[in-house]
Amino acid sequence: MTVDDTGSDAGADGRVDPYAADPGEDPLALRLEHLILGAERRYTPFQAARSAGVSMELASRFWRAMGFADIGQAKALTEADVLALRRLAGLVEAGLLSEAMAVQVARSTGQTTARLADWQIDSFLEGLTEPPEPGMTRTEVTYPLVELLLPELEEFLVYVWRRQLAAATGRVVQAADDEEMVDRRLAVAFADLVGFTRLTRRMEEEELGELVEAFETTSADLVAARGGRLIKTLGDEVLYAADDAGTAAEIALRLIETMANDETMPELRVGMAFGTVTTRMGDVFGTTVNLASRLTSIAPRDAVLVDSAFAEELIRSGEAPASEAEAAEAAAAAEKEGEEPPTYRFALRPMWQRPVRGLGVVEPWLLSRREGGDAGTDGDVGA
Repeated sequence: MTVDDTGSDAGADGRVDPYAADPGEDPLALRLEHLILGAERRYTPFQAARSAGVSMELASRFWRAMGFADIGQAKALTEADVLALRRLAGLVEAGLLSEAMAVQVARSTGQTTARLADWQIDSFLEGLTEPPEPGMTRTEVTYPLVELLLPELEEFLVYVWRRQLAAATGRVVQAADDEEMVDRRLAVAFADLVGFTRLTRRMEEEELGELVEAFETTSADLVAARGGRLIKTLGDEVLYAADDAGTAAEIALRLIETMANDETMPELRVGMAFGTVTTRMGDVFGTTVNLASRLTSIAPRDAVLVDSAFAEELIRSGEAPASEAEAAEAAAAAEKEGEEPPTYRFALRPMWQRPVRGLGVVEPWLLSRREGGDAGTDGDVGA
C-alpha cells in the first residue's frame, strides 16, 4: 500500500481499505469500529489537526478533554474527528465560546458519554449478545446487533439530550439574577447505604452488583418522579439536588420508606443542607454540599438529618412547624376562630449541637414525616 498526501491507506486502484491496520489488531474489532464510527481510518493526529486548521497543541487539549488515549502518530482518526476539531475551533474563532469553555464542553461531553458507553456495553449489550445457537460465539452476534441498534440508540440519545437541555435551560432563565445561574440556593442531599463495606465482604460480586443497580435505579426513579435532579451515583451513595427544601425532604423520606419495605436492601441514612451551591459540568460544589455529606456520616440508620438552614426553609415555607408546641398553639387559635388548623407535611426535632470537621459547630435537625402529613401514593417507585 502507498500513503497519499491525506494520510489514507490506498491500494493500486485508489480505494481505501477501511480494515487496514497493524497485523495484531482483531479484524472484527476493526469492523465494529468502522460500523460505529461510519468512516475509515485516514489520519494521524498531526494530519487531523492540520486538516482541521487547528494547532496540534489545541487539538491535543480537546482530545485529552474528551478522554481519548494518546495514540502517538498512529493512523487511527477519521473525517469525523477532523470535523469535530473544526467545529470546536470554529466556535472559539466566532467568539461564541472561549477556548477554556470549549475544552470544558469537550470534557463534560466526553465524561458523560464515556460512562454511558461503558454501561451500554457492560450491561445492555452483554445481556443481548448471548449466542442464540450452540456453536455461535458472542462476537458473531455482536456485529448484526450493533448494526440494528446503532441508529435507534443514536436518535434516542439526541432526544433525551434535547429534553434535558430544555429542562436545564428553563431552570436557568427562571433564576432571579445572573449570579444565581452559577451560584444558586439549592437543597442538596446524600443518601448512603449503611454497612455497605461489610456487605462487599459477604456477598458475591454478581449479587452485590444487582443490589447496587437496584439501589441506583430506585433512587434515580424516585428523585426524578418527585421533581429533584440526580447529580451522581457513587455505588452505595447517591447525590441529588432540588430547588426547594420541601421537594428534597419528600424525596429523602420516600427513599427511606421504600428501602425499608425491601428486605434485600440495607438500611439507609440521608443528610441534607440548604444554601448556596456552585454548579459546574453537572456537578455541585461548595460548603453546602460538604455539610450535607458530613450530616450523612452522622445520621442515624433509616433517618434524615438536615442543617439549620434547611430546617428554617421548611418552617418559612409552612412545610413544618418550628415546634410541636407552636403547632398546637396555631391549631388552638384556628379552632377558636372557627378556621381550619394549619397542616404540615414534616416534623423537625433539634439534635445536640456538635463540631463537624472543617465546618465548625453545626446544629442538626432530625426530619420526619409529621403524623397526619400527606405522604401520598402517586409516583411511588419500588426497588
